[in-house]
Amino acid sequence: MTETHLPERLGASLEETTVEELVPASVRRQRHPSSGRPLLEVKGLRTAFRTREGVVRAVDGIDFSVDRGEIMGLVGESGCGKTTLGKVILRLIPSTSGEVRFRGQPIFNLGSREMTSVRRDMQIVFQDPYGSLNPRMTVGEIVGEGPYVHGLRSKQEREDLVRELLARVGLNQSHIHRYPHEFSGGQRQRIGIARALALNPEFIVCDEPVSALDVSIQSQVLNLLDDLQQELGLTYLFIAHNLAVVEHISDRVGVMYLGKLVELAPVDTIYQQPAHPYTVALLSAVPEVNPRKRKKRIVLKGDVPSPAAPPPGCRFHTRCWLRERLGNPERCATDEPALREIRPDQMTACHYAEEITPAAIEAAVDAGSKASPPFAPAEPRVS
Repeated sequence: MTETHLPERLGASLEETTVEELVPASVRRQRHPSSGRPLLEVKGLRTAFRTREGVVRAVDGIDFSVDRGEIMGLVGESGCGKTTLGKVILRLIPSTSGEVRFRGQPIFNLGSREMTSVRRDMQIVFQDPYGSLNPRMTVGEIVGEGPYVHGLRSKQEREDLVRELLARVGLNQSHIHRYPHEFSGGQRQRIGIARALALNPEFIVCDEPVSALDVSIQSQVLNLLDDLQQELGLTYLFIAHNLAVVEHISDRVGVMYLGKLVELAPVDTIYQQPAHPYTVALLSAVPEVNPRKRKKRIVLKGDVPSPAAPPPGCRFHTRCWLRERLGNPERCATDEPALREIRPDQMTACHYAEEITPAAIEAAVDAGSKASPPFAPAEPRVS
């Protein structure tokens, strides 16, 4: 099979937009091979919600596993089901069907007491550093709440633990008696990270932990998460829509579209040899750092279909540049593609993934650049 690499000019644009510009190479994390020991296993997971528009299948048949000590990135457009998937895994949202195993144990059939003990090892860092902290509680009360619920009743011991955690995430220990409104967004997210670490968990869902932060602060929080992962041997499910962030921190990446996992591969593979047309389009859409350079990208046609009425067959076929290039084969509109292995450790849900060649990508990029005229600045008004 011919290896598929992004065209040189497209690849160059992607390299220029990574967080290497913010984070020196000397401190970037080292990829590590899979341990082969799954800590988390997700099988056939589905979650649906009833709305006025109909039944929304937010998560629709997801299968993957996360090994111990691994950081798995999860990317996709807003509304594709990333956050819902993370919360269902933690049982913050009920599932419709499927199974989640943590350390080999199914967790959906556990009683409240059994689940309480499991929650010590499964924590979350929320997306919103402003809304996720109780404004009526001090930092000490917020970070110490989990240990209190799980049996650490000594006030002095909790205070000592909170001070240690604040120091670990780069905050001053004297901040223990302050309230959330007295902190910046980056500091609040550090408080959220300290809260997640308070019970010494094994697995943390990071739900877009840097999306609400300034770019300079993002790199600081990413480095903190990196350091904690290597120091404590943590396992992350890292949810994001910023592909540069995911490239920096992840070992493997899953790509979601309309509740489905459409590609799953090691991070270097997915950025160098994407095997799904949606992944290729996402990579081409990474913003250009240099405003003087004209970014050439694959422009997808139409809007994202409603999750309450997803199209039959492949859910991406209504916007797929590859299907258009192949003459709109009927199979895409009638047969739902299964997630299959196209290369070692690389899974894709595309009937025609083998047709994603450098020439096909180059042609799609050229077509997109012609369909998207250059930006012309407005003429200044003369008063």
